[in-house]
Formats: sequence, C-alpha cells, structure tokens
Amino acid sequence: MRIAILGATSQIAKDLVRSFSEQSHHELMLYARRPEVVSQWLASVDLAGRYEVADFTAFNTDEHFDAILNFVGVGNPAQAAAMGASIFDITLKCDEMALGYLRQHPQCRYIFLSSGAAYGASFDEPVNENTKAVIAINNLQPQDWYGVAKLHAECRHRALVHLPIIDIRVFNYFSHTQDMSARFLITDILRAIRDKTVLRTSPEYIVRDFLNPADFYQLVGVLLAASATNTVVDCYSRAPVDKPTLLAAMQDKFGLQYEIKQTNASVNATGSKPHYYSLNTHAADFGYQPAFTSLQGVLHEVERVFNSAPSEYCSA
Repeated sequence: MRIAILGATSQIAKDLVRSFSEQSHHELMLYARRPEVVSQWLASVDLAGRYEVADFTAFNTDEHFDAILNFVGVGNPAQAAAMGASIFDITLKCDEMALGYLRQHPQCRYIFLSSGAAYGASFDEPVNENTKAVIAINNLQPQDWYGVAKLHAECRHRALVHLPIIDIRVFNYFSHTQDMSARFLITDILRAIRDKTVLRTSPEYIVRDFLNPADFYQLVGVLLAASATNTVVDCYSRAPVDKPTLLAAMQDKFGLQYEIKQTNASVNATGSKPHYYSLNTHAADFGYQPAFTSLQGVLHEVERVFNSAPSEYCSA
C-alpha cells in the first residue's frame, strides 16, 4: 500500500511512521511544511533514505496513493492558543488538498485526524454514541476554535458520503517521544520527576483515556484494512485513568513528589474537560481491540523515557 502522510512533523505522525517501519512494508510519502525537519528526524531514528520526503507544494493528483493520512494540526495546548483563529484556514487548506485528490481518485482511502474537542467544551461526563456536539454559537471563545475547526471538517466529510473517509477523534495520546515542554498534566509530571521538583497540581478531579503508539497503530491498521466506508471513530484504551490513580502510580514507580494546591498553572486552550474521553466503541466494529489500559500505556511509555526496569503495570 502506498500512503501519503500529511503533517509528518507531528508527534503522533512520527510515532506512526516508526510503527510502520517496524511492522509493515507500506510505501510512505511524507509531506510537511518543513520537509528538512522530517529528513533530520528520519536520520535521527535510523530511517534516513527509507521514505521520500517533500513539501506540501509537491503534493499533486498525478501521484498514486492507496491512502492519505492527514495529521495537520496542533500537538499541544500552547500551540493551539498561539495559533488562534488561523487553525480554521490551516485545517481547511490541508483537508481540501486531500479531498481534491479523492475527487479524482475515489478509490483512495482518507483518514483524517480529528479530536474529541469536536464534541464541544462540555465534558462533565464522558461522551458516547448518542452525545451531541455543544457549541456556544452566540458566545464563541478562542478555546472553541480548535474544536469547531475539527467539527467543520467532520461535517464536510459526512456530506461526501460516496467517498471513503474515516475521521479518528483523538482524546488523549501519550508517547515517550512527547514534547516535554508541552503543557499537559502528564508532561508536567514528567518534568517534575526529571528535575526532582515538587509538582503542584489543582484538586480538580479529572479522568483521561490515554492512547499509546501501539494501540494507535493497531487502530489505523484495521481501518485501512476494512471495507471502504464513510464514518468516524473515537479513540479509546482498555480503560481510562483518573488523576489520583495516575499521580499515585507515578509516585510509586518513579518517585514523583506532588502537592495538591489550587493553581491555574495549566494551559486550557480548548477548555476545561473533567471527563475527556469516550465510551463510543464503534472502532471495535472494525476489529480494534486495545491492548493497553490508559495506566499501562502511560507507564510503559514513561519507562521508555527514563529507561527504567519493566513494570508490572506494563503487562497488557
């Protein structure tokens, strides 16, 4: 299978490229706004020369692709906040690039990386297959823009019912390649462990469902292998994890020191989300069976960050 990857500088795209390199023989064509960065990264992970790299301007409808994977977007809250309203133009431009190809090659699969933020800003409870998107149409705030951009793309895709487009809503993703400077709770934890400092975190109770690279690769694989369809799937692990359990496990396994204290230190570029995960298991209809729980996946990847001994939590 020949696959075009748009947005090859993103962390999740790079993790997928490495998974493909280790477990499949697909031919990948990597597109990015800064192709030199992708080439440097390939060399750093011993994949120099393995895949062709090009600027977005080189993408054209004369190429043959069996699938297009679109990862163009933002990778952390600070980037989302800095990008602001331009996320609309960036998302639309790259999406139209892929859709233009599909209109000429309707047999090509298209997988678009969406986000749980497309549901809106309210996550007082986890979403499910009956959850409706809630957008404050008369009071839109900057933290709404990222989710609205993804929702707009999904609406366009569902309207093109005759084309094989699958949107993957990612809620929480963690890998040992995570940018340690990103402002997520998990990266705040990692920096505290690395720097031997005390993590100060709010008493807010939150639940997250972290997907790891292995399960994401499995999900993409089953979607590419399935019969052509136009739909959307939510990402999920075998089980979510709440903040107290995550903090206790990090303390037990990696010596995390933390203090519960009222603070506004985190960056909520897409709004506060107490239960940011999904109970919609439509992906199982394609054969997806996650191997890791959120806690297992996180600890497995954190051990790779710190090169620690294997943990009992890592068994799938």
